[in-house]
Amino acid sequence: MANTVLQTKNINKYFYDPVKFKVLSDINMSINEGEFVSIVGKSGCGKSTLLYILSTMDTDYEGELLINGDDLSKKTDSNLAKIRNQHIGFVFQFHYLLSEYNVVRNVMIPAIKLAKYSLKEIEHRAMEQLRKLDMTDQALKFPNQLSGGQKQRVAIARALINDPLIIMGDEPTGNLDKKNSDLVFDIFNNLVKERNQALLIVTHDPDFAVRTHRTIEMADGKIIS
Repeated sequence: MANTVLQTKNINKYFYDPVKFKVLSDINMSINEGEFVSIVGKSGCGKSTLLYILSTMDTDYEGELLINGDDLSKKTDSNLAKIRNQHIGFVFQFHYLLSEYNVVRNVMIPAIKLAKYSLKEIEHRAMEQLRKLDMTDQALKFPNQLSGGQKQRVAIARALINDPLIIMGDEPTGNLDKKNSDLVFDIFNNLVKERNQALLIVTHDPDFAVRTHRTIEMADGKIIS
């Protein structure tokens, strides 16, 4: 039986501007190891707000968030930062690569922060991730020398460097053409098959969502299917 990587229990979230307003209502969900899950719904339905909570960036909510069975709702900010870096890989619509660093250094950054390996070993691990994504020939280039699709592959390599329990994506194909969107989907699919990786991707792209294992549909701050 697959391990449950991420679970929520009755998560509620309110905004207070200008009056108290409920944006997420009784969110109960779980993601298992080796599961590729998409979250869909119209703009403003609460998808990104939910992802922000699941990624431990937003701690102002009611209910429980568990990663690998560990309840995160009472952790300190410094504990959460460590958990986030070690257990969660992020891929966003915009790659957020640092322009002053070359490709391999960008991939290394989360592992340097984690400080689990020597710098030499981290560089080796970064090159290994780039090799799996067919990007070793771009390792010494800078982000401004890459295409959009290449930048997103570097962002995926960076997300994988610390062997996370789960990869979370916020519209990771939203800025890409059809060819590069398909390439990113195939990379994610291979991660599930080869590494038993858990993936949770917020997307507006119905073609992307329909090919994932399971789709969570949201409306008005609730999970409706």
